[in-house]
This record gives sequence, C-alpha cells and structure tokens, in this order.
Amino acid sequence: MARFFQPKKKKQTNKKHQLFSIEKLDHHGAGIAYENNKPVFIEGALPGEQVLAQYSEVKSKFSRANLIKIQSESESRIEPFCSHYHECGGCNQQHLSLTDQLRYKQKTLIELMSKFAGGVVSLEPVVQGETKGYRRRARISIKFDRKSQQLNFGFRKKSSSQIANITHCPILDVSLDALLLPLHELFKQFTAPDSIGHLELVKGDNTTVIVIRHIKHLHPKDQGSLEAFASENKLSLYLMPDTQTIERVVGERAYYSEGGVRIPFEPNNFIQVNQMVNKAMIDQALSWLDINQSDRVLDLFCGLGNFSLPIAQRVKSVIGVEGIDVMVKKASENAKLNHLNNAQFFQANLEESSTKFSWAQEKFDKVLLDPARAGASVIIDRISSFGASKVVYVSCNPATLARDSQSLITQGYKLERLGMLDMFPHTSHLESMALFVKE
Repeated sequence: MARFFQPKKKKQTNKKHQLFSIEKLDHHGAGIAYENNKPVFIEGALPGEQVLAQYSEVKSKFSRANLIKIQSESESRIEPFCSHYHECGGCNQQHLSLTDQLRYKQKTLIELMSKFAGGVVSLEPVVQGETKGYRRRARISIKFDRKSQQLNFGFRKKSSSQIANITHCPILDVSLDALLLPLHELFKQFTAPDSIGHLELVKGDNTTVIVIRHIKHLHPKDQGSLEAFASENKLSLYLMPDTQTIERVVGERAYYSEGGVRIPFEPNNFIQVNQMVNKAMIDQALSWLDINQSDRVLDLFCGLGNFSLPIAQRVKSVIGVEGIDVMVKKASENAKLNHLNNAQFFQANLEESSTKFSWAQEKFDKVLLDPARAGASVIIDRISSFGASKVVYVSCNPATLARDSQSLITQGYKLERLGMLDMFPHTSHLESMALFVKE
C-alpha cells in the first residue's frame, strides 16, 4: 500500500506577551531569561529586570523575544542620550551606564578567555577615549519612497532593513554630525532623488570626505549641486557608481597621522573608527612588545600600515602581510611617503597555508597580528615557527581571540597581559589586546 508524505503542520509561535526574569547578558549585550531551561534572548533587557516580551523566534535550543515593557527596572538602567536610540540600530547599549557597559564587556572577555585559553591574568586598565563624538566614519542609508514622495535618510532600524530617519547622531564626530541635515536637504532638492543608494562620511586630519554611492547615473544638475556643496564646505567628494569604482571629483586625498607617521587612505580603505583609542592602542602594542632598534617585527593583517609604520620608526625592520592587494600597494606607498626604507609589505591570504612565501621562512623577534572578526585560524598555528619571543594579538572578536589563544599556548606561549580597548562605546562590540610571551 502506497504511503503519501504529509508535511507536519508548522507550529505557531506564541505571540502573547509574557513575563520574563532577566538573569544575565549575552556576549552581544542582549538580556537572557530562561523558560523550561531554554535561553530566551531579549534585546534591550538588563539583568535583574522583570520584562514583558513577545516571542519573535523559537528554536529547539534557544528563543528570541522582543521587549514590550519593563515591569521593574535595573539600577544600572539609564535614559539614552540619543533621541533616535529606540529606533536606530546603530547603538545597542545606551540604556546601560558606561561603567556597567565596561564591566559587562570585561566580564565577557574574562569568561571566554578562561573557558578556552586556560588560566587568565588580571585585566589591564581599559583603554578609553571620548564616549561621544568619537566616530570618524559612518554610512548613511538613503531611499526615496515613491508612494509618500519622501526621502528617507538615516541608519537601519534595529533588526530591520528599514531606515530610521535621523537628524543628529551624538556619537559621530561633530564635524560629520553637522553635515547630516544640510546633506539631507540637498538630496531632497535633487532632480532624481532616487539615484542615491547611500552616503559615506569619513573624517581625515586634513579634509572631510563624502562618498556618494549612486545606483543610477547622476543628473548633471544634481552632480553640479554636489560639487558646489563640497567646494563651499571644503570637502573631498567621491562618486561611487558601483562597488568596484570610486572616483574623487572635488578636494584632496585624506590622511590621518598616528605614531609619528602620516597614513593617506581612500574612503573605501579600512581605518579604525575611533582615532583617539586607535592612537592609544598603537602606543600600548608597541609598549607591550617592548620593541627596540635591533628587532625584526612581523605584522600580520597589516592593512595600510596602522601598526607597521609606527613600529618601523623604532626597529631594525618590519614585514607587513595583508590579504588585499590594493592595501598592500598603499602600505608600500605610505612607507615611502614617510621615508621608511626598513618596511616591506607582501600580499598573502592568511586563511590559507603560507609556507610557500619567502617571508614565511624568515625569523622574527616580535609578531603582531590584528585579524578581522574571523580571527587567524590558519596562520596562528605557525606563529612559533617565526621564533618570536613576544606576540601581541589585537582582536575585535573575543571568541576568536580565545580560540586562537589555545593554539599559541599549545606552541609554548604564555598569556601574560590582557586588556580591553573601548573602541565602540555604547555598543556591545569588544576590542581587546593580548600579550603572549614564549616560555
């Protein structure tokens, strides 16, 4: 007898508002409650609070719920300073006091490193800068709504592709924040306002850059208005017709100065968003490595030379390795610009085996690595082969730092210093630095 497949009925998510007791925060800053021993993640809730929430996602091992109302508040809860906070997805911890933000981030770092990297040393003092006006770059989403004939201008909403319209962003550098309203007004006057996809703002030491990603050919009148606005406000204007093309049409190339060197960059190059913390981070890395004039240093994931070039001023030689060829060329140009003849840069995909490269056969006194969120899962296993006595690992993801620390410890290194860098205040993003010393 034939059997016919009958799909199971899809289980409906309970949409009723339910009361939850928040026990702790997860590593991304969401509150965690438990129902039948299963964690329920609730963004915006704090430990010790009783909240009403509505399930948005139910899985076999966890659930998520949207915060509806706070029934009893934590003493750590404060009023967010940004009027757009409850809608904008740019920050997720303004409702938590700065002291408690740092405490929870440090707790996350300690927990992950203790779990995966064995015994952990006490944390160094947090590297901090300004907590407002610290961002020197931002991307603004722009979309013309044909139905309402309104131009939406702002950041993405929390967990949404919709745009939260903004008039002011207190974590942006004040010179960038001052451009938001004038640019919005300028775009609203466009002949073809639907031609703009997004806007990028980047502050250099010498100029402020605006990048216009246009999804249609710009009307000549609109482009003329943009160029006039850039000239009047002494801005550098770049046009970006597609993701691979960027062209400067007004102004000069931007640069920033760090550690005694000048580092020119294009607006689509990676630079740290927090210049004050970046400077302190470089100083701390050089101090922890205890570099001297006889050292040979290897800088992995070197980018434009953010660490390599300041290091080169103080050592015998530096080799920087980066996966993106354009960045390697720019790092080499930046070394020449700063008259640093002891710095060489090479392109290599550090997520693959590096044994075929000549630089990988050399010996170094010190190693610094600053990988992306995915960490350094391949090259990390070869660190001891370079013969370095000290390794500084700069991380934007404590989970991959903890994972990679296991490899360094297996290779005979000891975790000697560990600290947090508050690169992104009022968010759950956690930058950290670890020093490993060969035993």
